[in-house]
Amino acid sequence: MVRMPPIATPATLSETPRRTVAPAWLVMLLVCAGQFLVVLDVSVVNVALPAVRAGLGLSELGLQWIVNAYVITFAGFMLLGGRAADLFGRKRVFVVGLALFTLASLGGGLAQQPWQLITARAVQGVGAAVLSPATLTILTTSFPAGPARTRAIATWTAVGAGGGAVGGLVGGVLTEFLSWRWVLLINVPVGALVLIGAVLWLTESRQGLGRRLDVPGALLVTGGLGLVAYGIVQTETDGWTSASALLPMAAGLVVLAVFLAVEARAKAPLMPLGLFRLRPVSSANAAMVLLGAAMFSMWYFLSLYMQNVLGYPPLQAGLSFLPHSLSIVLGSKLGPRLMNRMGAKTLAVAGAVISASGMAWQGAMGVDGTYLGTLLGPGVLMALGAGLTATPVAAIATSGADPADQGLVSGLINTSRQMGGALGLSVLSTIAAARIEAGHGAQALADGYALAFQVGTVVLLGGILLMVIALPRRRTDSAHGQDTAHGQESPHAQDSAHGQESPHAQDSAHGQDTAHAQDTAQK
Repeated sequence: MVRMPPIATPATLSETPRRTVAPAWLVMLLVCAGQFLVVLDVSVVNVALPAVRAGLGLSELGLQWIVNAYVITFAGFMLLGGRAADLFGRKRVFVVGLALFTLASLGGGLAQQPWQLITARAVQGVGAAVLSPATLTILTTSFPAGPARTRAIATWTAVGAGGGAVGGLVGGVLTEFLSWRWVLLINVPVGALVLIGAVLWLTESRQGLGRRLDVPGALLVTGGLGLVAYGIVQTETDGWTSASALLPMAAGLVVLAVFLAVEARAKAPLMPLGLFRLRPVSSANAAMVLLGAAMFSMWYFLSLYMQNVLGYPPLQAGLSFLPHSLSIVLGSKLGPRLMNRMGAKTLAVAGAVISASGMAWQGAMGVDGTYLGTLLGPGVLMALGAGLTATPVAAIATSGADPADQGLVSGLINTSRQMGGALGLSVLSTIAAARIEAGHGAQALADGYALAFQVGTVVLLGGILLMVIALPRRRTDSAHGQDTAHGQESPHAQDSAHGQESPHAQDSAHGQDTAHAQDTAQK
């Protein structure tokens, strides 16, 4: 006789959740480890760049693609990753993103040709874009609204900032004592452990049934940005009027125009164009593109200058970045408090002016520079100003949007910064390479890197002028930014964390925190 299964009683039904739900500290550990890896990989490669060039025979211009391949795909797919987490499940997307990131790290660490490494970095960026939004949404759905969630978000933010802060040091240690390959291979065992923990302990959640993924939009914006960046790079060797430069740039602009057309017709667009009719949104995003274009490449050129001109070994170069990292963290912590007193616009302009002064000072560096006389002072100013500027610009952008769109605007401001950074790195690398090719030896290298900072100063001054003219001045910006920067949460905060539209997004102030924490850490 077939035995019927026992009828589930309330007690029976409650036993499974007790066995499968992980303790809060374990959820925190897994989620923060994933975010740490994502942010770490933006900065960890900088110190390893000279060793990578020697190992794979990359050109001076080729080096920038190790950074840009990651940043472009990260920026292009980040909003899509957040929407995918809601649609397909936060745990599932977290696992897929982490698996992709880990496998790409393995491929990059084993690369034998430049194109293999650059391809692996691009795939890493896609994995990071899928993984990063899911980390915060899992966190906010795992902790109840109130002090517990506030502490969880604060820890997540601190871990992200810490990943960026120690990236240079970690990269220096691994390159010095092992090999440049380990700046990527280190992700493999850590990623595997987190992946196993996520599969075993994280619980699934989803929201947003009926939403659609704007995959064409993500592919178009990423491809268009990559083509424009490639065309800019080609100008250094072939000139601005060459077909090899003009055709990729023209193709990139066409692809971006198609992206705008697709977004205008999409039912669930990646980037709702109507938001840019709002002055705070459009002006803040335009300013962030210019700020990112000037500030993002600071760490790239400083690392090359330390090692190629001053002769620092990788470990010493990594240690040299610690004051810079601490300065940007300090600026980020002071920003919300100062914004309440000065107003968002005033603080944004003041922070950018501080950065511009440091960048102009750094542009005077020469072949005989010293750490105390050439690097420390301007580096601290550039980093401190960057930390002070990020929060008020993002706060102004969200203050102009409808409450239901504030989370989406928070994601857009971070995307704007990274896209500006990618294009800025392409332009500044091309300018620096042209100056280096015109000279010889260490003097030419120093002149090329100095010119990059000088041009970056001009770009940053343009951003300051734009902020003075275009950014609205509102006292409400300050109060709103204070809340967002401190990561205030709500039961629906997960929607805004990665830029999702939600009818409850007015409750979710900490969506801004995602963009702000990544801005802080990635520097």
